[in-house]
Amino acid sequence: MLIADLVEGGLVEVDRRMTIVRLGQGVDATGAFAPEALERVFAASDEFAAAIRAAGASRTRFVATSAARDVSNRDEFFAGISARFGVQPDIISGAEEAELTFRGATNGLAALDVPGPYLVADIGGGSTELVLGDASGVIAADSLDIGSVRLTERHVRADPTTPDELAAMSKDVDALLDTTSVPVGRARALVGVAGTVTTVAAVALRLPQYDRTAIHHARISGTELRDATAWLTNSSRAERSAVPSIHPGRVDVIGAGALILQRLYDRMAVDEVLVSEHDILDGVALSLR
Repeated sequence: MLIADLVEGGLVEVDRRMTIVRLGQGVDATGAFAPEALERVFAASDEFAAAIRAAGASRTRFVATSAARDVSNRDEFFAGISARFGVQPDIISGAEEAELTFRGATNGLAALDVPGPYLVADIGGGSTELVLGDASGVIAADSLDIGSVRLTERHVRADPTTPDELAAMSKDVDALLDTTSVPVGRARALVGVAGTVTTVAAVALRLPQYDRTAIHHARISGTELRDATAWLTNSSRAERSAVPSIHPGRVDVIGAGALILQRLYDRMAVDEVLVSEHDILDGVALSLR
């Protein structure tokens, strides 16, 4: 959730919150939202709705992506959200998701003298969005049906993950990256957004706890990324749980998410990942101008 004031040239953040609800739990196998996943979503939504009312927000937009486009019980999801926020969820197209993510992630990069074109990568639970663009806007975008939750549920049974499981995950990721219509090789900068990438960055930077200020616009070298991915994919659940910068809701799936980022990075002619705490939420807020 992002509550912000719209000002000339961008946003002034009032309140930003993130709750991991694992809405994509089991969707790959069943085609429906699990009852317990909906319960988690509605519990988080109650908290968000209260914060929105307390802040006196004049406009509210609720955006849903990925799994919500195709699940069989979407009406139950719609009804629960509408009752809490007073608005219907916007299940946005892949094209709009790409545009909003790109706008939010790249707002302000010109001031940092980061050269374009940019490839913005948003690794979610059920899908991974790739958006190539520059100062003029989006050039190409694609949504791949691979994410940290989906990849983990497909392949991981052991703790720690076995070499055979890692190989199967890598093969799965590479096969989908082979199909993307986005010419990732054209990018001069890889911009990673959202919780998977920011968590990998926190591990790579060896932060004692999650720190948005330290993570926003951090530059993670190829060596740092490889080291973090190797540890996240080979560590046990207990070892990951002991790291304060890894949210408990990501402990089971962060290895798969890191692997997706690593396999993408390895295809690109860049030497770092630029991490952004600004993402689709910022793009959604800017769309309300």
